[in-house]
Amino acid sequence: MLSLHAGSQVVPAKDWLLQPESFVASVKTSKDGKDLELSNGLISRQFRLQPNLVCYSYTNLSNGRQLLRSIREEARITINGKTYKIGGLKVPDEKAYFLPEWLDGLAATDSSFQYQEHRIEEIKPVLNWKTRGWASGAIPATGKKLIFRYRSPLAELKGLEILVNYELYSGLPLVSKSLQVINNSSRSLLIDSLVHEVLAMVEEESAVIGSPEQMKKPTGIYFETNYAFNNAMRYTLSDQTLHWKTDPGYTSQVNYNYETPCLLEIYPDHGPGVQLHPADTLQSVKTYELAQDNADRERNGLAIRKMYRTIAPWVTANPIFMHLVSKNDEEVKTAVDQCAATGYEALILSFGSHCNMEDTSAENIKKWKELADYAHSKKVLIGSYSLFSSRRINDEEDVINPKTGKPGGTMFGNAPCLGSRWGLDYIQKLKTFMSQTGFDLFENDGPYPGDRCASTKHPGHTGLDDSQWKQMELQKSLYRWCNENGIYVNAPDWYFLDGTHKIAIGYREVNFSLSREQQKILNRQNIYDGTWEKTPSMGWGFVPLIKYQGGGPEAILEPLSEHLKDYEQLMMQYYGAGVQACYRGPRLYDTETTKATVIKVISWYKKYREILNADVIHLRRADGRDWDGILHVDPRLPVKGLAMLYNPTGKPITRTIQLPLYYTGLQQSVVLTWADNRKQTVALNRDFNATITVTIPANGYTWMTVSKP
Repeated sequence: MLSLHAGSQVVPAKDWLLQPESFVASVKTSKDGKDLELSNGLISRQFRLQPNLVCYSYTNLSNGRQLLRSIREEARITINGKTYKIGGLKVPDEKAYFLPEWLDGLAATDSSFQYQEHRIEEIKPVLNWKTRGWASGAIPATGKKLIFRYRSPLAELKGLEILVNYELYSGLPLVSKSLQVINNSSRSLLIDSLVHEVLAMVEEESAVIGSPEQMKKPTGIYFETNYAFNNAMRYTLSDQTLHWKTDPGYTSQVNYNYETPCLLEIYPDHGPGVQLHPADTLQSVKTYELAQDNADRERNGLAIRKMYRTIAPWVTANPIFMHLVSKNDEEVKTAVDQCAATGYEALILSFGSHCNMEDTSAENIKKWKELADYAHSKKVLIGSYSLFSSRRINDEEDVINPKTGKPGGTMFGNAPCLGSRWGLDYIQKLKTFMSQTGFDLFENDGPYPGDRCASTKHPGHTGLDDSQWKQMELQKSLYRWCNENGIYVNAPDWYFLDGTHKIAIGYREVNFSLSREQQKILNRQNIYDGTWEKTPSMGWGFVPLIKYQGGGPEAILEPLSEHLKDYEQLMMQYYGAGVQACYRGPRLYDTETTKATVIKVISWYKKYREILNADVIHLRRADGRDWDGILHVDPRLPVKGLAMLYNPTGKPITRTIQLPLYYTGLQQSVVLTWADNRKQTVALNRDFNATITVTIPANGYTWMTVSKP
């Protein structure tokens, strides 16, 4: 056995959220060569290698918690309708707990894929990300990749090789898992399904009676895969892969009907369903598993945000952009000039504008290249909106409903199939347009939302079984191409792990037809609610400069000079949160006074840009009754914190509040610099909180920075 067991229960003395450099990924083999451990001091997975490979320990070293109650196979694959296990040993009758000393007495299953060998590599980037605009300081992911190779003893599977890939990251309690299926045989194989993770986890509660839906699911670890969609704006509602199942063979559980949901299997609901031809390789879904050391929502949110910055560093890009509604080319040039004059860095042609990216005629390409060249001459990035899913093409190209055999019945009623000839052409036209015009940004509304297509005539998929898998890969490949060509992507769906940069922060569009007073409070609620799991740069908000989704003069900001106070506060709310909003209209300013106001806000934002793009600590949610606010923190920066505090009432208010400053990394005292440049040294209590008294103007805001004394 490994000599690591005793030490594996020691809780780290340092906090990885403040001192990540203390936790370095490593792979260690026991002296007798039987066991292998993947660990970084925060999380550990231990494997027995013979007579077949099995993971027998999965420990959260931050709190010493064992996550597994029993062993299972490493993965499963269904080929030509028959299911095979990958790795694993025969599971003991007792499934409530597992003792390592049982390992020597366990045999392999003859029909399972057998472990052959392993190799160790350094973690490599998911994609070759390039950026043309501003991004906060992302730290390249480092760690160890552990690759286990399997072959089947069965003649029917000769020539098929499976790689099980683990990646353990340095600096955070994160491990990923995925499969590769390599067909070295001389025949094609139908890969019906891939279950790439199977974990018999410790149950969350002792429920004698109750259905699986009623019972709590195991906690202590957060799972996320790169197979998520449905426009929910949140990962947990977009996921298509996590399946909490019962374990009827677990006969010592307390639930009388053996229905405790304590067996996790990760796989897509549909597919792959693809033919794997000789010499081809199939890559599975990839799961990221992030250990959580307690139930605190803020801390767990900080951990998830750190995960995104590590595995998807492109989400740290956050250009300052305008959402232009244009009718002609001159309006584009005017908007470019206004962006350059005020410090805006990018321009996106909004929906309803006169840019059509699907028109790849020489004339259209020439026109938009000239406009892009003009924008670039002013040091302004340019891009455009394109709608995919919620539109109808025709009966030949649309998704075919498997229930009716006809178009219709998709998530958006009617939608084109991305695997149809039209869909394949759509992707190619977008690439052609962006490549030849030099566009820098791409806003893809209605990206592939998961519709399955029963057509057998579309060239991008064979039939219903592979339609979701193939369309999903087409959408991902477009976003990966954008990243590798330095093109920034807005898309209202959860494709972050394959290249999108930003999603809607979470809002109801018709709310932008409400009064400006309502919008200010609702926007702050959206920001507060939308930054628990997302970093500020991962979400966009909305400011209707002109009419949007109905509403009257009370809802919009035009004429801008007549609503300057509201315009300024809406900008400060978003920029003060580090969140870019879609300022949708024909212009950024209408008078010199308006122009000066925009310049003032953008200059302030750029001065504090690094800390404003840092993580959000949630102080108090806006309710219209009393103060509300947020606090940015980053212990790596000179300015380690910045608080934004708001007063929605009609009178000035003075409040004594607690600023939680633990995640600034400061321990004894801090220097606060207020909006009026007044400095104040404040001692921290034993919980690292600073007690401050603040006066916030009526219907207004104030702010302060936090620095080391």
